[in-house]
Order: sequence, then C-alpha cells, then structure tokens
Amino acid sequence: MRNRLNTSYGILGVCIFLGLWILGYTLGESFIKAKTMDRVVTVKGLAEKEVMADVVLWPIDFKVAGNELSEIYSNLERDNGRIIEFLKENGIENTEITISAPTIEDKMLYQYDNNVAAFRYVATQTVTVYSTKVDKVYTLTNKIGELVKENIALGNSNQYGTTTDYIYTKLNDLKPEMIEMATKNAREVAEKFAKDSNSSLGKIKSANQGQFTITNRDQHNPQIKNVRVVSTIEYYLVD
Repeated sequence: MRNRLNTSYGILGVCIFLGLWILGYTLGESFIKAKTMDRVVTVKGLAEKEVMADVVLWPIDFKVAGNELSEIYSNLERDNGRIIEFLKENGIENTEITISAPTIEDKMLYQYDNNVAAFRYVATQTVTVYSTKVDKVYTLTNKIGELVKENIALGNSNQYGTTTDYIYTKLNDLKPEMIEMATKNAREVAEKFAKDSNSSLGKIKSANQGQFTITNRDQHNPQIKNVRVVSTIEYYLVD
C-alpha cells in the first residue's frame, strides 16, 4: 500500500514538474515574442505633386463718384458696360460673368468736421468672372490696367482691384496615387532604417494619413498649385 502511494506521489511530482517546465517555456517564448513585437520604427512618407488650377474666380471692383445719384448710376452703367466689353473682347463669355448690385456711400453722413468731401457719393460695384479658362484669365489680370487709361477707377484691394482666386477642384482624382506615393516613400525610409540597425522590416503596426494641403507654388504664379500629403506609418522590426 505504501509503495503504491509512493509511486502515485512520484508520478504526480513528475507531472507537476513537466507542467511547470512547459508553462515556463511557453511564458518564455511569449515574452521573447512580446519583446520582439515591441521593437517598432515610426516613419513619415511625403508625396508632392504640382498641378494647374482648373477654376478661377476673379472679382473686378470699380468705383465712381459724384454729387447726384442719377449721375452715379449713369457712370456705373457706363463703366460696367466697358468692363464687360473688355472681357468679351478677350474671350470671356456672358455665362462666365456676373454683376453685383452696387453699394453707395454717402460721405455727408460721416462728415464730422469742416472738411468737405469733393463728392457726396462714392459707389462701388463688382464684375466677377468665374471660369475654367485659367490661363486666359491669368493673362487678363495683367492686362486689366488698360481700363485705367480709360478713366475707369478700378478698386485698390490689390493692384487694379484684382483679388483673384485660383482653385484646384480635382483633388479626389489625385488622392489614390498620392497616398500610394507617400506609403511607398515611408516604406523606403523604414527599410533603410531596418537595414542600418541590422533588422528586418515587419508588418505595419499603425498608419495615419495626414491632411492634403493645396498651396500656391509661389507668390508670382498662384495658378500653379502644390498638392502635398504626409503619411505616418509605424512598422514592426524583427531580427
């Protein structure tokens, strides 16, 4: 009976030993794998592309002054007509032109001293061109000064009153290609880092696509745009 108990205890001890050994081995393997998976590298991939704006918004402000409202409206109509004529002569169509209602300022309402304004009324009106003829409009913005020689008082928000917006509307068409470019660039950087650290590049741990930005290439060519995106990717490193 005692021998049988001793045998049972011996078998139990061996089983416990084997169980602890297997558990220790498994935990050790898991720890090694966990430590391996802790090794990561974070890289940024850049993609840039130069594109031409495909839409232009060009507001042309002009002013007239006078002491009689009838005179003001007559002069607005005259200058308005000449500006539209100028645009049509240079290839802009009626459907691309809109005209705002004029705003009229009465200088007498703001006269708080003895200084008398030369003209009681100053009116401002805007003719706006919205077109896909970007190159043509860009040329006209540099040519609009010809109207000043005809005594048309163009606004002064910028030179000749032209605060022109050049817009790129086809970003969605570019996104897949540029995301691929940014991802490829990030991977090349990560592979170089892995090689320099005597490691191999593993799977992606996380990825974050940055915001797309569209800016003017330079201040002199606002119709040429620079599209840019930066992707941040985290890779595992393996031995």
